[in-house]
Amino acid sequence: MVTKSLAEMEQSVPDSDARKRLSAFFDEDSFVELDKFLSADGELSSVVAGYGEVVSAGRSFQRVYAFAQDISVRGGAVDKTAALKIKRVYELAAKSGYPVVGFFDSKGGDINEGMAVLAAYGDIMKASAAVSGVVPQIAVITGVCAGCAAMLAAMADVAVITEKSELFLTSPFNNADGKIGGAGSAANALKSGVCQISAKDDNDAINKVKQLVSVLPQNNLSTGWVETSEENTSEINASLKGAELVSAIADVNSVIEFSADFGSAAYTALCAVDMDTIAFVATGKAAKLTSADCAKIARFVQFADVFSIPVVTIIDTEGFEGSSAAELSGSVRDCARLSQVYATATTVKINLISGKAFGAAFAAFDSADITFAWENAQIAPMNPEAGKVFMGEELVTSPFAAASLGMVDSVIDAANTREAIGSALEMCADKRVSAPHRKHANFSF
Repeated sequence: MVTKSLAEMEQSVPDSDARKRLSAFFDEDSFVELDKFLSADGELSSVVAGYGEVVSAGRSFQRVYAFAQDISVRGGAVDKTAALKIKRVYELAAKSGYPVVGFFDSKGGDINEGMAVLAAYGDIMKASAAVSGVVPQIAVITGVCAGCAAMLAAMADVAVITEKSELFLTSPFNNADGKIGGAGSAANALKSGVCQISAKDDNDAINKVKQLVSVLPQNNLSTGWVETSEENTSEINASLKGAELVSAIADVNSVIEFSADFGSAAYTALCAVDMDTIAFVATGKAAKLTSADCAKIARFVQFADVFSIPVVTIIDTEGFEGSSAAELSGSVRDCARLSQVYATATTVKINLISGKAFGAAFAAFDSADITFAWENAQIAPMNPEAGKVFMGEELVTSPFAAASLGMVDSVIDAANTREAIGSALEMCADKRVSAPHRKHANFSF
C-alpha cells in the first residue's frame, strides 16, 4: 500500500461550490475543516464540515459550526460518511454552544447503500432534534433539497432559500390539470411557510445568514445583541401600522423580516431595540387573522422563546377569520396553538394595542408582562357593529375602560411608543419564571 503525502491528499480534494460557499461565509483563514479525508470505499465524502468565525456588520465576530453538501461528489448523495460528518457538527455545537449553519445542495440519498441510507438520515435528524432550542440552526438551500433533506431543512429554526433552488419531499408532482409538473420551487417553499427568508443567489443568502448569526444568541443560555445599532429618531404617530411601525420603533436598519410570503395579515421580524435583539409581531395588514397567520406567528414566537428573545406584539385586528372553509382547513387548531405558544412562552412579552383588539384575538395574545394601548385603541368582546346588532346597544371600546379593569397597564400617546417599549423591555430584562414540572406543553398542530 502506497501512502500519500499531505500535499498529495490536499490536491485530491476538489475546489467545489460547497467549499467556496463555506469560504465566503467564514472570515478569511478562520475555517477549520473537520474529517477532511473521511471516505467510504475510497471516495471522498459528499459533505464538507467544520467551524470558524463569522464577521458581519452587526457584530465583530461569532463562532459557528457549519456543513455544506457537495454536489460535485456523487451529486451530493447522502451516505454514512456524510451522516457521520453532519452528526459530529451537531454534537460539537451542542458541547460548545455555537450555532449550526447547513448549506443544502444534494440530489438525495445514496441508493447504493440501500436501506442503510435511511438510518443515515435518521441519525442526522436525531442529532438536529437533540440541539433544537439549545443552539440556533439555520438551513441555507442553495440547490436541490429533496426528501429527507427537505425535512431536515424544515427542522431548522430559520430556512433561507435562493430563487433558483428547489425544495420538495417527492417529485414529480401532479398539477391541478393532472399533468406532471416540476419540483417544488423556492416560491412554493416561501408561500407555504417552510422557508422564512428569500435570497437572490448564493452571495445574497450568505450575507443574510451572516446578518442572522450576528443578531441571534449563541445558544439558549446567552442573549442576542447588535454591536453597531443606530438609535432611531423618527417620529411615531397613530397612522403607522405593521412594518412601518416596527421600523419606526427599531434601531435604524436592523429589521430582518421573517416569512414575508406566508400569512398575509401578520408581520414578523427580528430587529434591535437599544442594541438588544427583539422579536416583533404586528397584526393589521388585513382585518382578520387566517390559519396561516396564526401558524406563522406561533412558530416565530416559539423560536424567540426558546432563545429568550423578548417578544413585542403590536395588536390591531378584528379577530380570526370565520368561515366553514377556514374551520375545515384547521383554523381553530392554529388559533389554539397561537394562544398556547403565547401563554407558555416565558421570555419577556410586551403588548401594544395600536388599533382594534376584538374577541378571541385579544384573549389569544393576553399573556404579556406589560400591555400598552394607544388612546385611539378599541378593545371589545366582539366587533362593535356586530355587538350593536346582537345586543342592541353600543359596546364600550375605550382603552381607559380596559385599563380600569386591569386589562391594560398604561394608555400612552403614540409619540411616546418607543420610550414606553424601551423602558418596559429594560424593566423586564431580568424576568424569571418557574414553570411547572413537565416535558412540554401539548401544542395543537
